[in-house]
Amino acid sequence: MGGLLLWATNDWLTERSTETTRVRAELRATLYSGQLQSELQRNAVVPMMLARDPALITALASQDFAFTSARLISAQKEIGVASIRLLDASGRTVAATERQLLGTNYVAAPYFVDAMRSRDTVFTVAPSEGGGFEFVYSRAIADSSGTLGVIVVGADLQQLERNWAGITDAVAVTDSTGMVILSTEARWRSLQLEEALSVRPAPSAIERAFQVSTDWANNPADAYVKGRAVMQTEMRIPFRGWRMYNFTTYVSIRERVNTVLAFEAMVLAVLAALVFYIMSRRAQRRSVAYMQESADLRALNTRLTREIAERERVQRELRVAEQTVQQSSKLAALGEMSAGVSHELNQPLAAMKTYLAGARLLLDRGRADEALSSFQRIDDLVDRMGTITRQLKSYARKGGEAFEPVDLRASLSSALTMMEPQLRTRPVRILRNLPRRAVMVYCDRIRLEQVLINLLRNAIDATKSTKDARIEIGIETGAQAVVTVRDNGPGVSDLDKLFEPFFTTKKPGEGTGLGLAISSGIVADFGGRLTAHNAEDGSGAVFVLALPLYDPGGSRLEKPLAAE
Repeated sequence: MGGLLLWATNDWLTERSTETTRVRAELRATLYSGQLQSELQRNAVVPMMLARDPALITALASQDFAFTSARLISAQKEIGVASIRLLDASGRTVAATERQLLGTNYVAAPYFVDAMRSRDTVFTVAPSEGGGFEFVYSRAIADSSGTLGVIVVGADLQQLERNWAGITDAVAVTDSTGMVILSTEARWRSLQLEEALSVRPAPSAIERAFQVSTDWANNPADAYVKGRAVMQTEMRIPFRGWRMYNFTTYVSIRERVNTVLAFEAMVLAVLAALVFYIMSRRAQRRSVAYMQESADLRALNTRLTREIAERERVQRELRVAEQTVQQSSKLAALGEMSAGVSHELNQPLAAMKTYLAGARLLLDRGRADEALSSFQRIDDLVDRMGTITRQLKSYARKGGEAFEPVDLRASLSSALTMMEPQLRTRPVRILRNLPRRAVMVYCDRIRLEQVLINLLRNAIDATKSTKDARIEIGIETGAQAVVTVRDNGPGVSDLDKLFEPFFTTKKPGEGTGLGLAISSGIVADFGGRLTAHNAEDGSGAVFVLALPLYDPGGSRLEKPLAAE
């Protein structure tokens, strides 16, 4: 058992240590790649800035370069690039941060030829005289007369090599052809990576740190340098097809694993001694445990008995509380329905009172035929009151029972007729903007008129204290049918609570606060939406009723889905 545990521990620790080393290598490779890209991007903008420098343009145009080199040296110190050279149109160096290059001609250099052919910044990798490569950004300088010369900026990427060389890793950067252009090992430059690994000896740091991995516990190596196992990390650099290769040592994986295994073996030995000690005292502890267990069981029995009694008491109290809540809910529902019936029947009752007064006056004057018309209207109102009492039940559920195609214009006309007695009590201008064609929606006609009556009544009540009271009613069609009711009253102070049950801005006795709540629920049953806002270009409130248009092909047999 102990041997199996040691083998499993060895295998697990070796895998974990190798994975940790690999993750660290990948993180270093990401850091190196970011440093390289940052340096290239920083140097890429320098030629564009210098190509627009008026002093350099003037110097090339006048061929006066007395102070140009000093200006380039100052720019080099401020920007931190490796070198800056100014070439005239013939390729001759007329100014440079390295004065020994003055007069040197680079007419055949790729960075000069490419820059003269292009109007953009050109990047060139060219072999340098001291070995390795020179990384150059160049750009043509031109004025209205044509191309005057080329500004050449050298990027100091060798400093990155020096920084990378301070870590026990071997780093190589290859171009799109696979040739090493940057490396912590100078002997690898200008060679293909495979050739560098097979021909050149491994880096001295790797020679000191790497050991031939022949132990059965180590994982297979990613690559070999001169027969030595290394961990190779490859990363693509998003620049001209470059790639970075990072060769990392296996930092004493076997050594760390052996240390843990030795500690584990010691722990196992201690555990074995403890097992023998525990077995010798097992009988004594067993008797003591039995006695303690009996005492604990008695105490647990007593505690459980108390808890059962307490739980039964709480359950009885919960049942009483539930019955109380249910009764309160029933009373609240009855109160809400009573208030709703009172509110909705108030309008027909007021109209009936007006018609009865008119009929009495007509009978006194002997105009029985006209009085009969008033009685007919009263009969219609009685039918409407019966319909309202049935329809008010829908406030507690969604949907309706008498859905049919309804013309919005006709429903609005019926609602205005219903509100005619209230409109006669004081002067209120009604401005209607209705389309000539029918605007068909699929809903319950009675409940739609109920919503329109509520909106009209609210508008009339809102303009009680307004001189020149005015109510504007409009119907528009587009993606939906939209009814707009606007008054010129004081507006609504609390729009957030406007559609909540029992919320009203009227004085006590003038309203229950259920009209808009019920109307919003009815509109939701129709698949529409009722909203309100204060007018932006003046005083007053605007109520907007939006309903889906009637589709004869799809809505004839189905009721609109209630808005959630």
